[in-house]
Amino acid sequence: MVVDCHTHIRSATIQNLDASEHLAAADVVDKCIVLASSSEQSRQGHLPYRDGQAITVDGPADQVNKDLSQYVARYENKMVGFAFINPLTEGFSVSNLKSSTEKLGLKGIVLYCSQSAFHPAQTKAMQLYESAQELHLPVFFHNTPVAPGGFLEYARPFLLDEVARAFPDLKIIVGGMGFPFYEQTVCLLAKHQNVYADLSVRPGNAWQVYNIVISAYEQGVMDKLLFGSAFPAAKAEDCMESLLGFNKLFAGANLPTVPRSIIQSVIERDTLKLLGIEK
Repeated sequence: MVVDCHTHIRSATIQNLDASEHLAAADVVDKCIVLASSSEQSRQGHLPYRDGQAITVDGPADQVNKDLSQYVARYENKMVGFAFINPLTEGFSVSNLKSSTEKLGLKGIVLYCSQSAFHPAQTKAMQLYESAQELHLPVFFHNTPVAPGGFLEYARPFLLDEVARAFPDLKIIVGGMGFPFYEQTVCLLAKHQNVYADLSVRPGNAWQVYNIVISAYEQGVMDKLLFGSAFPAAKAEDCMESLLGFNKLFAGANLPTVPRSIIQSVIERDTLKLLGIEK
């Protein structure tokens, strides 16, 4: 089972949806998670980016989530949607969070702390996590890369330590390995049973890929890494090729290597099962 745990669609407005590239990129995986976004993040320079340009979306969060729901429903055998929530502007109790996600068929939550300008352990956010834990909804923290309008201090992965301590049964995914704070992410993975990280590498950044993977391997947390592409920033096929060719990146340089079987296990990890998502 190959699951791409981190993808975006170009627009969340179903009437203008250009999904052909997303569908083509997803062809090489068994399942993919599609993360919702909102016009709020786009106005502030929020990702996803491609070729240096922000991929914009349309409409308020509730409409974006509805449109995403319609999109993933069309490809329910391939795609799983995560709803965007800004806890500063949207209050969620267990009952209405359950109603919203069940009605829309979305299986998790994505937060953009650095772009929405809130500390991950902010009071309203903690209330949201409590509801998510009770409903067994995983939470994806998409805090990096940080655009010029974002708050870098809220993107630091170690801020999630408080969240993981308070809600030990909450499934947490640190997006993009917590770039640029990889070492903080690795520490979180080693410390908390239910904290995972999205290994969405940039195939062209060989030295960055090497340091991320070798750090995780040396700390014994390769089993906590989830394969992702961060599409449209990269394509799953290119990311897989980059990871499988990991030991050739600096062949002859006498640098430490990682067994190919371990890297293969990251790519083939059943992310949906780990996160408690029904297939």
